[in-house]
Amino acid sequence: MANLKEIKLKIGSVKNTEKTTKAMKLVSSAKLTRTRTLSEQSRSYAKKINEVLTDIAARVSKVQDEGNIGRAFVQNDNPKTVDIVFVTADKGLCGGFNMATIKTVSKLIGEYESKGAKVRLRAAGRKGVDYFTFQGQALEQKVSDLSSAPTYEGATGFIHSAVEDFKNEITDKVIVVYNGFLNMLTQEIRVRELLPISLEKVEISDASSMLNIEPDDDDEVLRELTDKYIDFNMYYALIDSLAAEHSARMQAMEAATKNAKEKVNSLTVEYNKARQAAITTELIEIISGVEALK
Repeated sequence: MANLKEIKLKIGSVKNTEKTTKAMKLVSSAKLTRTRTLSEQSRSYAKKINEVLTDIAARVSKVQDEGNIGRAFVQNDNPKTVDIVFVTADKGLCGGFNMATIKTVSKLIGEYESKGAKVRLRAAGRKGVDYFTFQGQALEQKVSDLSSAPTYEGATGFIHSAVEDFKNEITDKVIVVYNGFLNMLTQEIRVRELLPISLEKVEISDASSMLNIEPDDDDEVLRELTDKYIDFNMYYALIDSLAAEHSARMQAMEAATKNAKEKVNSLTVEYNKARQAAITTELIEIISGVEALK
């Protein structure tokens, strides 16, 4: 009977786990709905500010001597120092969401170091911080609670140091890595060169210009717009990553709930077999006792 008690306790334990994973799935689903809406709105704004910035930068470059419009737009194919800014979750239980980002960052580190470049890491998210700290990798900057509750002010404060180091020529490239939201079932690793900003694919057409007036100070306008571009793209990366995190956790909890149900069914069958075996043993003992008395 001790075996029956153990199985019954296991069934109760798995059922409690099933309730927990089901509740976590519902919570993630509700959070995903809110975050997804914000992500879609932010994506539209980010797309428009990117278009405006590249249009203005290309036009300023066209009218200035030798296209000299500042370091933020000068491509560097052989960087000596690279800042990799990456976003992971503060919590786990979301499948391979965090590890996908970590693997991509590790791959980038290897690629740049093989070319002789120095790589510095800036991490938003406890899981990424914990992983690289455990691996003995030094972190130039680390923050927690930002990836789980992104704010524009927080994003601006986080990326500010990387941008200042680039402007002061301490670094030559700033790359942002995060796992973004593609759809309800899929996340996609996104690697973006935040600085310098590429103008290679920009086509200038006077007929479709976004500029109605020509500013008195092109450099000042471009500098302010570049700062806005960087700040908002960092904010969007955090929002997009959070939407993907909720999506990944929802899927992970759905799979865990399904596995728990299957485990309960398996343990119930095992319990019934053990109970049947115990009853059969008792009947045999009773019959054997009766026979012994004859």
